[in-house]
Amino acid sequence: MNSVALTDRASEETGLDRWGGDSYRAGLDQLVHALDTEAVLSPLGELALEEQILANLRNRLRVTAWVEEHPELLDDPVERPIIVLGLPRTGTTLLHELFHRDPANRSLMRWEAVDSVPPPDAARFADDPRVDTARAAAEAMDALNPEFRAIHYEAPDGPTECVAVLSQDFRSLLWSVVANVPSYTRWLLETDATPAYDYHRRVLQLLQSGAPGRWALKTPHHALFLDAVVDHYPDARLVMTHRDPVTVVASLCSLAGTLGATFSDVDHADDLVRTWTAVGQTLVERVMDFRDRRGDDHFVDVAYDDLVADPIGTVVGILGHFGEGLSEPVAASMRAYLADDLHRRLGRHRYSPQGTGIDPDDIGQRFARYVDRFAIPTSAS
Repeated sequence: MNSVALTDRASEETGLDRWGGDSYRAGLDQLVHALDTEAVLSPLGELALEEQILANLRNRLRVTAWVEEHPELLDDPVERPIIVLGLPRTGTTLLHELFHRDPANRSLMRWEAVDSVPPPDAARFADDPRVDTARAAAEAMDALNPEFRAIHYEAPDGPTECVAVLSQDFRSLLWSVVANVPSYTRWLLETDATPAYDYHRRVLQLLQSGAPGRWALKTPHHALFLDAVVDHYPDARLVMTHRDPVTVVASLCSLAGTLGATFSDVDHADDLVRTWTAVGQTLVERVMDFRDRRGDDHFVDVAYDDLVADPIGTVVGILGHFGEGLSEPVAASMRAYLADDLHRRLGRHRYSPQGTGIDPDDIGQRFARYVDRFAIPTSAS
């Protein structure tokens, strides 16, 4: 792969050549180098990752052109977003799906995150033709790796994570999940995330210009760069989920290994343990340091066990903290989502710390400060 050739091709395919700044180039170069030297992609993987990079570049070009033609949309603030974050595999998706059931909230949809122009029309939001395109892409991925659906599932017409937008500035954990790119991940953890969140806010402003609403967003990635998050969204309401880090890292390694196997025939288990242990530890350390510096006012903390035991009650508690309530129609919609029991139909994610190669004692030591601060039950408790 060649990053210059990829950008040239994206420009040729879209007829556009303005990128909204060159902040994306450093991450793109890092990513392409890691894919070439570390990922050991299969022929299918090379084609798939090249197309995924091109899709991100094409959308960035189109977003930039639309914003330049409609600069007034940048005057509209992104007000009081709810942002769900925390370690991956801690119930963030479940909680986000519940918030999505409230029509007062505006989720970032999977199809619009990767194909943002023109902005969706609120009157045709549910039947936008881009939904069918996203559905076809999801079906193709399911055919390649049906096992992954049981680990992490996003409906083609449902909400997605903000990493799908941040990846268009090539500062995103998305790339670390889809391929074994440890050098890129190390670079990501040390980079300045401000340009990625500049772009993230522009995309939200573009999307809400046609379909407005109060954003309910989600990705564990946000916890790595909380200063950038709060600087861009000063009135954000942050909901942080918590779970035993041994379980979290084991589940993460299983997820990344299963997805990565779609695009590589090589077992990267040792790299995955090192990468996701480092990412998880960095994430919680940065959250705690941020809260030491700037306080807890932005945050509501949610224990994974409490969320699973009483999802609706957990949402009621979160909203109560924000001075809001939960209406019965919205609660009924949430109950209907839970009763559908989608994950039972998709299959169960089976994994163990032993099967993923992690060292529970090492994880316990690395995450001791986090476990103690938030009184998190662990397997060693």
